[in-house]
Parts: sequence; structure tokens; C-alpha cells
Amino acid sequence: MELRQLKTFQTVARLMSFNRAAKILNYSQSAISTQISLLEQELDVKLFNRLGNRICLTEAGRMLVGYSQKLLDIEQETLSKVSGKEEPQGSISIRIPQSIATYLLPSVLSKFQARYPKVGFDVSTCAYEALIHETKTGITDLAFLLADSIPFPELKTEVLRFERLVLVASPDHPLSALSSMQISDLAGQTILLPKHDCSYKMTFQQALAEGKAAPARFIELNSIEAIKQCVFKGIGVAMFPLLAIREELAQQTMTILPWPDDPLETGILMIWHKDKWLSPVLKDFMETVREVL
Repeated sequence: MELRQLKTFQTVARLMSFNRAAKILNYSQSAISTQISLLEQELDVKLFNRLGNRICLTEAGRMLVGYSQKLLDIEQETLSKVSGKEEPQGSISIRIPQSIATYLLPSVLSKFQARYPKVGFDVSTCAYEALIHETKTGITDLAFLLADSIPFPELKTEVLRFERLVLVASPDHPLSALSSMQISDLAGQTILLPKHDCSYKMTFQQALAEGKAAPARFIELNSIEAIKQCVFKGIGVAMFPLLAIREELAQQTMTILPWPDDPLETGILMIWHKDKWLSPVLKDFMETVREVL
């Protein structure tokens, strides 16, 4: 069993595609197939089920994902410890909510890349349901969520800080004229929600359900900016982390509605798999995140 084969297997398992793995690794597709076939022969198991043009991991394949990642982590650690002369390179893969990526991450990257100019980043929106799989397989090195906690013992979490959540509307919206309000005042309103900004959406929906405030409709949008534009047009009300709308509040293009209960807040969590080997570069990035946030 060669590390080269394990790297190929990890790439195919991550992308679920022999063709895409070949393009990334600069191999021919036949070379990828040969390496996987030799690995299957040596282990005497099937690692992938072929379903027409699609593939999926077998149980043995899922098991090898975890073990092969450990071996590749050891290789990376060895290279880092033994030959630490070269300037660090590579890429850090991050899952992060739009609001944090837009309003906090640039400051982190600016500070970090001043020290590590050759380290790249692959940044995607958060995917709560896929966290365990993606951190375990190495698809994601580090994740961030807007949540107070997560119920996954396989993952390590660190609360970086707490962020206030606010309910907002256009200054011309009827609710903006209220000096106080009840959750029931949201009944019949259009509620604008983010598709990918994590658990504060669930917090808001739970509050509406507990207050028996049935909205006229929910509109879910992929973009924080799209939600803002809908608020500006008076289409509905939305909940945001305060950090995402400071400029709009200063320009008075949005109004904070008087939430009837205690102020809402959410934690900003930094998350990684408990078995993840933290390279010196990744450790430094995590420390930079702590410094900035």
C-alpha cells in the first residue's frame, strides 16, 4: 500500500468522481482506476460501488477514509518536523457562514497571509449536516458555525465570542413604527431567511412557533445581500447577526425592531474533528482567528 495510492483514494472519495480526481491529480482516468484497483486487490475488498456513471463508498471504503487520512496526516507531520526549512505551502479548507465570511474572515486572512503568503484557502458556506463526514474525511480542515453548541462528540468546539441577533425591517415597514411588540405581531408577515447562515435561522423559527405567530410566508435566499435588498424594498422582516448590518443601521436604511423577550444572541464556534492532526500552519491560523475575533 503506497501513500500515492491513498492520496488518490482520498481524492476520489472526496469528489466521488474518478474523472474529476484525475484532473486534479494530473493523472489519466485509467491511471486513477488502476491505482484504486491495486488498492482493492491488496486489501481484498471493494472500496467503491459503481452505479452506472456514479460511484459511492462501500463500508470498507468509508473505513479506509478515516485510516488513510491518519496515515497522510502522519506523512504531513513528518515532512513538517524533519524538513522545516521551506516556506509553508498548501491549502486550508474552511466551512463558514456567509455573515462571518463576509464581515470577519477578510481581517483574519489579511493578518494570516502576511505571515504565510503561499498558503491558500478553499472557503465554502457552512453545512451543518455534513460536518462530521467532511471533517473526518479531511474535506474540511476547520468549520465555523453560528450556534451555542453542537451535539457531536466526534467534534471539538471552541466558542470564539457571542454575537447579538437583531430583527430588522425597512424604516417604512409598518412594524418599524412600534415602540414595543409581541412575537404575535409577526403573524401574517413575510419572513426572510438565509439558506446557509446556520442555526440562528432555527432559533428564529422556534421563537415564531412558540409564540404561535404563523407568518404569511417564508422566503429563503442564498445570499445575505439578497435578503438585505428584500428588506430595503419592504418585502419582509429578517433576522441578522448585528455584525452583518452595522453599515445599514448607520445609514438608517434598516430599523431594529423591538424584540419582545431577552435579547437574542448566538455563539461563533470554531470546530474541528477530534482526531484531526493540527499542522503548525493550521494551528497558527486558528490562533489568528482567536486574535481577530
